[in-house]
Amino acid sequence: MARHNDLGAWGESIAREYLITRGYTIIEHDKRMGHYEIDIIALKGNRIIFIEVKTRLAGSFDPLEAITTKKISNICRAADSFVKQYNYPHEVQFDIIAITGSPDTSCEIEHIPDAFVPPLGGYR
Repeated sequence: MARHNDLGAWGESIAREYLITRGYTIIEHDKRMGHYEIDIIALKGNRIIFIEVKTRLAGSFDPLEAITTKKISNICRAADSFVKQYNYPHEVQFDIIAITGSPDTSCEIEHIPDAFVPPLGGYR
């Protein structure tokens, strides 16, 4: 596995632990829906939350810079497919978790609840 894949897997593991300690129930991770993937799907209260995790080494660019409009559109498409396929009656929320660090050092976690809403007029 490439080093960036190892870093990403580590970051997603840290994100899952972070969410669990804050009362979220993880129902899926690395969930593929057609050509799209959702990093983490969780439940909390009456919401189903689709979470994009971005991990970067300390000193590199901000992980949030990797969230493009195309990425948001893809996440929304995958979430729409998931909700329809599994018939979840919950409110939908999209979060981002940005992790800066590495397994060899400490890390910073930035959680942005309700980070974005699906684009109006459908997906492009």
